Formats: sequence, structure tokens, C-alpha cells
Amino acid sequence: MNSEARPNMAPRLEDFPYRLTDNVRFGDLDPNQHVNNAVYATYFETGRVTLMKDRSYGLTPPELAWVMVRLDMHFRAELRWPGTIELGLGVAKFGRTSVTFDQVVFSEGKCVASAQAATVLIDAKTRKPTPLTPEIIRNFQPWLRRGIDVAQPAL
Repeated sequence: MNSEARPNMAPRLEDFPYRLTDNVRFGDLDPNQHVNNAVYATYFETGRVTLMKDRSYGLTPPELAWVMVRLDMHFRAELRWPGTIELGLGVAKFGRTSVTFDQVVFSEGKCVASAQAATVLIDAKTRKPTPLTPEIIRNFQPWLRRGIDVAQPAL
């Protein structure tokens, strides 16, 4: 089953191998006193950037960078302040120059938002897309989303 085949099923946090905790900030709220929809993009960004910028994982070689080209968010429940959230991320798909992530935000054991984010690997100088290397693909293997079939790229 691929990740696009079950967009309305409630995600399970344990299916996302990369996780971190964050706080809901008072400044995240809108006039309705719940987290503003635009803030979720920041939560999802925190998960991706924290993983991708950690040099020990080898996901961003020197002279290369990642840019986001698409973010599809699904809002599932209101999120209020104060509180903590759990962010989850897993690789859902590889392309020739891209990696697509499934991401979630959980609060008190409940998924309050999910997203799919497509990122493209670029040459930092030319700003042009560059193919994924076997080493990068190998380094992403611990972060494959559980519960779906993640197709491996043809090299």
C-alpha cells in the first residue's frame, strides 16, 4: 500500500522513524485561540530540517542542498496552547532528484495534522536539481516510513 492510498486513515506515530518533541507557543495561536494553520508548516519544517541538517546522518553532502517544492497538509483536529507536540517523519517516496516525506504532528496521543512534503536535491552553486546518489539513498534507509511500501529509486 502506498502513502497516497490512505490519506484519510489516522496515522500512527510509531510508523514514523524520525521523531522529536516541540512546544506549542502562545505566539502560534490565532484569534480563535487555536494554532494557526500556517504554523503547522513551521512544525513540519522543524522535523525535516532537524533531520536533514544533522551532518552525522549524511543526508546533505557538501556543495548540495535541499529545497521544498510541495507541501500538502491535512488538518485533523484543533491544537491549543499550552502543550507539547510530537513530530514524526518518514520517507514515503524517492524520485530521481527528490525525496518525499510523510509527516505528522501528535498532541496527547492524537494526530492533529499530517503532511506530505516533496524536497529536491540541488547543487548549491548552480541551484539546479541533481540526482540522488547511492550513498544518499543508503543513508535515508533508517528513515523509511513504516506501514507502506517505499519504492527504491532505479539507479
